[in-house]
Amino acid sequence: MSADVFVKRGSDHGPDFFRHEAAGLAWLAAAPGGPRVVEVKGVDDDEIALEKIPAGRATADAALRFGRSLAAMHDAGAAAWGAPADGWAGRCFIGNRPQECTPTDSWGEFYAEQRVRPFVRIAADLDVLGGADLAAVERACDRVAAGELDHPDDTPARVHGDLWTGNVLWAAGGGAGAAGDGVEAVLIDPAAHGGHRETDLAMLALFGAPHLEHILRGYTEAHPLRDGWRERVPLHQLHPLATHSAGHGAGYAVALADAARKVLRL
Repeated sequence: MSADVFVKRGSDHGPDFFRHEAAGLAWLAAAPGGPRVVEVKGVDDDEIALEKIPAGRATADAALRFGRSLAAMHDAGAAAWGAPADGWAGRCFIGNRPQECTPTDSWGEFYAEQRVRPFVRIAADLDVLGGADLAAVERACDRVAAGELDHPDDTPARVHGDLWTGNVLWAAGGGAGAAGDGVEAVLIDPAAHGGHRETDLAMLALFGAPHLEHILRGYTEAHPLRDGWRERVPLHQLHPLATHSAGHGAGYAVALADAARKVLRL
């Protein structure tokens, strides 16, 4: 295997796992004006081969450019809330966990029932979430599922779906999306689907993306966000906090309950 290729193998989830990743990467890469997406060199039932990204360091200007291109990727849209990548009909995943991608008419129904509650149930079964905290999360999910926080101006965006800072690499070397600083953001490891644009942004905020305010500035220059988006950040962090509560313990469950209480005050 070439030294310019990075290979991932060894999933326990069968042939869909790496092919789902490849389908998501291709769908995100097809968005006009979107950010650079890691190139798939090959994929089969057991592994995926990706281009190796030369390590760089984020700059304010690169973050600004990334924000603009992320808005363009979101603007490319999706067929429905919860729709998987175009052409994909197999199982879907986030990280190493399966998750549903069934198209729905309501963002709130999709988000509560397919993105938050399944992981809340796991966290409750593990006894890391319970009592008043679990009740608050369930009430927040009820409110979201009922469509109370849906908005008629929102349409399904083409989202990465797992956009924590570790899934944005900063490539050195002056690629097509780089400018004078020679740095370019590159997306890896998506859980791509038709989702809410604010969810990708909220995940970047949750895990501390470098130069986040420059990313947000570039984004809002390209696509202004609906009023109140900063107050809705906890709403869009319910999903990543729920997934982490189900796999990484009680500290995330506390944060999930805190976010849920903020959602109940929206």
